[in-house]
Parts: sequence; structure tokens; C-alpha cells
Amino acid sequence: MKALVYDGVEKLGFRDVPEPVQRPGEHLIKVDAVGICGSDMHAYLGHDNRRPAPLILGHEAAGVIVGGLRDGERVTVNPLVTCGTCPACLAKRENLCPTRQIISMPPREGAFAQYISMPEVNLVSVPDDVPLTKAALAEPLAVGWHACRLGLAALHEAVMPRALILGGGAIGLASALSLRAMGVKDITIAETNDARRAFLADHCGEQVTARAEGVYPLVVDAVGYAGTRAIASAHAEPGGVIVHIGLGEDTGGLDVRRMTLQEITFIGTYAYDAKDFRDTAQAIFEGRLGELNWTEMRALDQGATAFADLRGGRVASPKIVLRPWGETED
Repeated sequence: MKALVYDGVEKLGFRDVPEPVQRPGEHLIKVDAVGICGSDMHAYLGHDNRRPAPLILGHEAAGVIVGGLRDGERVTVNPLVTCGTCPACLAKRENLCPTRQIISMPPREGAFAQYISMPEVNLVSVPDDVPLTKAALAEPLAVGWHACRLGLAALHEAVMPRALILGGGAIGLASALSLRAMGVKDITIAETNDARRAFLADHCGEQVTARAEGVYPLVVDAVGYAGTRAIASAHAEPGGVIVHIGLGEDTGGLDVRRMTLQEITFIGTYAYDAKDFRDTAQAIFEGRLGELNWTEMRALDQGATAFADLRGGRVASPKIVLRPWGETED
């Protein structure tokens, strides 16, 4: 099969690789669509030692089961593979499983390929009327859904929810869409990229600003750099909540003194649990997360150019979706 392989810092090769080996209880999936995630970009830039080269990246996938009793079934893929028996899994917090694996990290190759193999429990059936290019967005949308669910639950019940989201990429937009589906109406996205800011305002109808102003009960950091953490610290209102999703850099930025004196809650969030993923997929199928028409389609063999364009800030849309079989339209 063909795959896009991370070969080193800012190096990607499109070439033949062996087809995945199916472990017991797994299905072979012909990948129809797979999104480029910020974590893929971190690996591409050499900033993620969990993803050493050579490696097939990509974990935001949807496709069609090949063979077996579910042959031909359209599915979206939860890329987190967990043990199912540890205290975290039994508590339905599978994302905290100590032996969790995710495709695009060893020992599991990713979905920038024509085929992947995944356990049955990780697959969610997709209705025939939902394009797989939209179903592939279940993974990044679930990240925002999980984070916002936790953030809203931590707010004092008397607080009228308003939210500031730092970063207008896919996770930032996913957070805005999730909050809106959860009943929050006053949402502002702070995005520094001029083209992306215009895209979010004109194409997605979002309220967007170049820099944050005022204070908010809920602040979502979908970037995760010291600079954005400093902004989050400054713009969370007393008694408010900061939800941290981004993994841009490890340290710096938080004003711990202000957070302590103003009783600001900080929540680190990682991925999603299995229910969040299923709930997000269902919200997609029911249209509760909007038209999801903010992606840009490219063929997988053009993946290296797509990464370079993202690196150079030349992409206005929040998400590039790659098509392993060369199609760029549904």
C-alpha cells in the first residue's frame, strides 16, 4: 500500500509500505479521509519525541471496513486503543489508561496510509448520508467536545457561560462548535493569523478578534504556548475556568499568583473518553455541529506540500483532510 511517511524533521516521503498486520479482534479499514492534526505538525517539526522517524503519522480517520462480518461498513475511527480493564478504563476515563496507545505513535502506525487496522470497539458506524470526509472530523471535534464539557462542568452554576477561545485552528473551532451545541451563545475566538481570522468570520460565521480583550468565565487555550497561557491567565475572570488543550510547548506563561488569589480553576485535558467520541460522532450525524464545510481536501500524495503550506502559514482553513486514494471531493 501507499503511505505518507515521516522521515525526519520537515521530511515526508510518499512510498510503498507493508499493509498493516491485523491483531486479534481488529478490522482492516480502507482509509477514505484523514485529517492533519497539530500533533502531526509537532512531529513533523521534530518537537515530539513520542513520534520518532520513520513513522506513519495521522490519527483523524474514517473509511470502510474490508473483509469479515462488517465488510463494506462505513466507520469513523477512535484512534485511542486502551486496555479496558484498568481503573481508568473501568471508570470510563479511557483517555487516562496507563497503557493507552494511539495510532501515529509506536507501536501503532498512523492513518496517512491506504489501510489501517483497528479494534472493533474503536469503530463507530457512519450513516450513508454522512460523507466520510466529515466523519473523519469526529476525532478533532471530540477533543474540543471533551474539553468544553469538563470546562462547563467546573463553572459555578450561577455563572452565565461566555467563552474566549485562544486559537482558531481545528481544535479552537471544534471548541466553539461544541460550546454552541452545549448552549453557550457568547463565544469569541482570538486568532493572530489574518487569513484564518477572515476565514473563520466570513466562512464559519464566528466572532473573531486578533487579540483578547476583557475577562471571561471560561477560557479555552487551544494552542498551548507560554504566550497563550499568559493570555488565558490574564483574561479568565475571578472564579473562572481555564481549559488547556494545546501542546505547543511545555512550560511558562501561567500567572499562578493571580490564579490563586482569584480562585481560577485550571484544567488540563487530553483527547476524550469513549463516550465523548461517540457523542461527538452522533452530533455530527445529526448536524448539531454545523455544516462542517471548513476543510480543505488534498490527495495524500500531496501531503508533503500540505505540511509545508501549514508550516508557512499559507492555509486559511482550520483543517486539511488528505484522501489516500487520490480523490479531493466527495
